[in-house]
Amino acid sequence: MDLSHRTVFLVGGTSGIGRELARRLTAAGSTVAVGGRSADEPDFTIDVTDPASIARARDAVLARFPQLDTVVTMAGVMLPEDLRDPGHFEAARRTIDVNLTGTIRVLDAFTPHLIGRGAGTFITVTSGIAFLPFPPMPTYAASKAAVHAYSEALRVQLEGTGVDVVELVPPAVATAGQERVNPQALPVADYVAEALRLLSAEPTPDEVLVERVRTHRWAERDGTYRELVAQRAQALSMLPGRD
Repeated sequence: MDLSHRTVFLVGGTSGIGRELARRLTAAGSTVAVGGRSADEPDFTIDVTDPASIARARDAVLARFPQLDTVVTMAGVMLPEDLRDPGHFEAARRTIDVNLTGTIRVLDAFTPHLIGRGAGTFITVTSGIAFLPFPPMPTYAASKAAVHAYSEALRVQLEGTGVDVVELVPPAVATAGQERVNPQALPVADYVAEALRLLSAEPTPDEVLVERVRTHRWAERDGTYRELVAQRAQALSMLPGRD
């Protein structure tokens, strides 16, 4: 995938991986517009839980960038949940609404445009946790696994339209305090640099798997799944009231 001279709308790109992606894609020669909930930082305000907000953002983006050829959907929340407490449901509901339903809303909003162009790319963002769950964040894992499955189906349904679907699968990346929770988290700049090297390959990969995430992605195939989930279960101690 040629990363120069593309026109990209990056939804959820005001911080962390998204901000670094925007910076590096711009440096590579692409035109990048950033969408986010804050009215201060993004080029376009968009709330992926609000269909009307998405429609307004889509119309504004296409009015300004009718040549738009790439849409990146990476808005997400990552919330801990104690499943022994029924009060966790609100966190679960919000996680699904942002991570899964929000992704689908954005994809639906821009699918007619990209199909009409006869060429373009959707880039969805999942997580290594989609393939190797992190027990303190069960709905986050479920939502990212669902986005993976949805991306696979979307790719098949769009075959022949000229629209590609690529999935970014980050490992733990040092954003939003992750460097304190997980000292092994990959620095943002290192992740994005490696991911873009893989993304720029020909042919474009369906899944962008940096080296650090391959242990997660292939745990079942490699026979390490049960052992690794048991190791990750030790993190349940981070939940209030758990030892």
